[in-house]
Amino acid sequence: MKKDEHCWLHLISHSVIEYRDVAKQSMINREARRISIVERYSVKRIALKETLRDPASSEQQRREAQRQLQALPRDASPCRLHNRCRLTGRPHGFYRKFGLSRNKLREATMRGDVPGLHKASW
Repeated sequence: MKKDEHCWLHLISHSVIEYRDVAKQSMINREARRISIVERYSVKRIALKETLRDPASSEQQRREAQRQLQALPRDASPCRLHNRCRLTGRPHGFYRKFGLSRNKLREATMRGDVPGLHKASW
């Protein structure tokens, strides 16, 4: 291996390390698509759920509502959404109150960006 090739490989491996803390862009895009699908079908989904819960609905109306609910896209269900860090897109270790993952919350706390939050010491 030539000296120039070695430097080039070193630069590539170094740039990969810089991007490790960011989630795959495809996963972030998939989550954004799911959010739009949930919003698009939310009114219809709520109406169908109300029909199912309504005691005045006939059995046939309930069956039809159940069939229509099952015909909706799978991603139209809000339980398929996953909370992600606003900065990195990381899905695990997410704090709802701040909208950040534990890693980025710690960094923000150390910089003093989060008022009222500081590192514990005893």
